[in-house]
Amino acid sequence: MILQLEPQASVPALAAHLAEQGYKTTDVTTQHAHYLIAIGKREVDLRTIGQLPGVRDVHQVSDDYQLVSRKWRVQPTVIDLGDGVTIGEGSLALCAGPCSIESEAQMEKVMDHLLENGVRLMRGGVFKPRSSPYAFRGLGMDGLRLFHQLARARGIKIVTEVMQVSQVEEMHDYVDVFQVGARNTQNYNLLDALGGVDKPVLIKRGISGSIEELLSSAEYVFSGGNEKLILCERGIRTFETASRNTLDLNAVPILKEKTHLPVVVDPSHGIGLRDYVPAMALAAVLAGADGILYEAHETPETAASDGQQTLNFAESARLIRNLRRVYALRGELE
Repeated sequence: MILQLEPQASVPALAAHLAEQGYKTTDVTTQHAHYLIAIGKREVDLRTIGQLPGVRDVHQVSDDYQLVSRKWRVQPTVIDLGDGVTIGEGSLALCAGPCSIESEAQMEKVMDHLLENGVRLMRGGVFKPRSSPYAFRGLGMDGLRLFHQLARARGIKIVTEVMQVSQVEEMHDYVDVFQVGARNTQNYNLLDALGGVDKPVLIKRGISGSIEELLSSAEYVFSGGNEKLILCERGIRTFETASRNTLDLNAVPILKEKTHLPVVVDPSHGIGLRDYVPAMALAAVLAGADGILYEAHETPETAASDGQQTLNFAESARLIRNLRRVYALRGELE
């Protein structure tokens, strides 16, 4: 059960009453509201609970994940990044940029490309988890500070990956969206830490993670106090070897039915092959995605990482045009 509380609610009194009914409670305070999560197996009359002093609303949710469930919050959540940039139902959010931030000149060229095509969200890693310890691992905080400076001057919002708890505080003032990568989706210490910040968090599906596990990861952040969440399908590891991963577009309509959170898709990591990224991006929009994240670089062949799945600027501009056309078509089909 989820109880949404009035400001004057007595949490100890409500918790004691619910304990008598066989429910264990957890007190959750977020940027927007105060909740009491009640977990138990006994049937109770929701009307009786709803009439208790201090209870604004009550909903019964059978899922293990409570706060991110659409069974409780029917209206979709829209993440407002300010300056007219939003992620969520009602618009198509586009976010592009290199896998890794490499230099000031590189960032400027990418930003110019994005602005020429009306895109206000830029992705780019400054801390990179790499399979090989000898691969390029990012420019770190110095790179992020420069990234932030250049982006602010152009009205661009930043999406970048945080890898460990110790980075959250130092990165906070320089990012617009914290990204939790596939390798950290079940790093619960990191998720707990992100629950304590007032910045949006984009959570990628784990490399071999299920949809339920992705939703449970989002629940960790929400229950820690942060409602500003975005879910990202980025492909999963299967027995197939023809592509880097298997982009599970089944996940898009399933997640849209299960959760009120925005759902975006990363086709670059999802398939890992440049020639197929546009087709998968377009298919993701038709599947119902609220946004697309993909990798773009002036010369992918010279990229410090993941050049094989990165679009050049001409390919990126063509994809942006086609994504908007397909999104408009989706509106006509609905």
